Amino acid sequence: MLKARRILWATLSFALLLGSCKEDEDVTPSDTLTAKAGADQNVNAGSVVTLDGSASTDSENKPFDFSWAFTKKPAGSAANLASATTAKPTFTADVAGDYEVELTISNANGQSKDKVVITAAVIEPIVIDAQIRAKLTLNDRIDNPAIPDYIVNANVSVNAELEIKPGVVIAFARDTRLEINDGGGVLLAKGDSAKPIRFIGKETTKGFWSGVTFRSSSSANTLEYVQVLHAGSKPLFSTTKAGMAVLGSQAEVNIKHCLFEANAGYGLYIQDGVALASFEKNNFKDNTEAGLLLSAENVQNLDTDSKFTNGNGRNVVEITASSLPKNATAEVIWKGFKDKTPYRILEHVTSDANWKLLPGVTIEVNRAGAITIDDGYFNAVGTETNKIIIRGAENAAAYWKGLLSFSTSDQNIIENAEVSGGGNIAIVSGKKANIAIYGGQSRMTIRKSVISNSGGYGIFVNYQATVNDDVETVNTFKDNAQAKLLKE
Repeated sequence: MLKARRILWATLSFALLLGSCKEDEDVTPSDTLTAKAGADQNVNAGSVVTLDGSASTDSENKPFDFSWAFTKKPAGSAANLASATTAKPTFTADVAGDYEVELTISNANGQSKDKVVITAAVIEPIVIDAQIRAKLTLNDRIDNPAIPDYIVNANVSVNAELEIKPGVVIAFARDTRLEINDGGGVLLAKGDSAKPIRFIGKETTKGFWSGVTFRSSSSANTLEYVQVLHAGSKPLFSTTKAGMAVLGSQAEVNIKHCLFEANAGYGLYIQDGVALASFEKNNFKDNTEAGLLLSAENVQNLDTDSKFTNGNGRNVVEITASSLPKNATAEVIWKGFKDKTPYRILEHVTSDANWKLLPGVTIEVNRAGAITIDDGYFNAVGTETNKIIIRGAENAAAYWKGLLSFSTSDQNIIENAEVSGGGNIAIVSGKKANIAIYGGQSRMTIRKSVISNSGGYGIFVNYQATVNDDVETVNTFKDNAQAKLLKE
């Protein structure tokens, strides 16, 4: 009986052992995975490379994970894989040479590996001819925006249509420039937010090349998502250096979403008489002078969203000695910028226009400057919370000459404004003042404003002119060297 029990126990133990071995065999991983990292590729240095492991398989159709890693990169490469745990990661082949990338796929069945080699070759930039006399299109040849597609070794004169596609990078040799001439020259440079067009120096230092000049009268001239950097080595007009200059009374251009940065001079210069057809959401950064220099007539074409306050030598929009011509049917409207950029009048601005300042406008005037209203009207009506400010370029007493109005319009109104720092010299009839109203039938209404820091009177009104009777009580006068009001 005991012997029989021993035999039965041995038989059961053996059966359990067999069952245990079979169960272990069932969970042992099998080689069902096959990694396929895709075909080797030849690309241009600077290109974005897309890898493809989507042909990898598991013979049991079980899901698996992807993992990519560099096993070799050229010396000096800083390439990194983006989305390295997906079937199709990307990287930029930033320098020439071989990039070896290993794909590992894995799941409960095990793992499998495969490698792919990407060979990046240097693509040489194309030299642009000095004379463009027939229609020319420049295409993006290299994905990397730091590597030029084209180079300019001598001044390029454009006398036909030049079209530049998104992503194109043109590098300019020292002291060279791009000239868009009238009589056939047209520039169509339309990039996009992902692939801007870039005009840069061969050396990426401020003031390396001269810049771009526009004299073309074509309404088709357009710059969109264009970056102008490193220019200003030589003046583009007279003594004025800039990244770009639009010159001549016939020139016309559209400028949208552009960047003018790191130029040794102004970012952009627009001469008196130029037709600034459109100007939208442009950015001016790190230019030696102000971001923008233009005449008074084109100020009305500026938008409120452009930015001028990021590290320029003077974070203002500068206005040359110029005039606003008479237009009896339309107002000339100056708007305030969202980034609070002030306008700065460099010398003397005169107006025969129906000139209106919107709430939030700040006008600064240089020491030699003045504002004269000859005809039309001057309407500067702010709000209690968004005043109009007219002051000296330095916020000091008796800094600039002042505002002089000969206009007879009943639309001459200054309200919810601050006018200060005028009267450094006599503005009219030997009188110093912040505001002077002078001449037969000239008139002005001034309310709810602060008139301060004049080198003479706050307001001067000659015997032929009129001002609102309550001018002394509805305004605040502070720190004027003479009386707050002189009425002859």
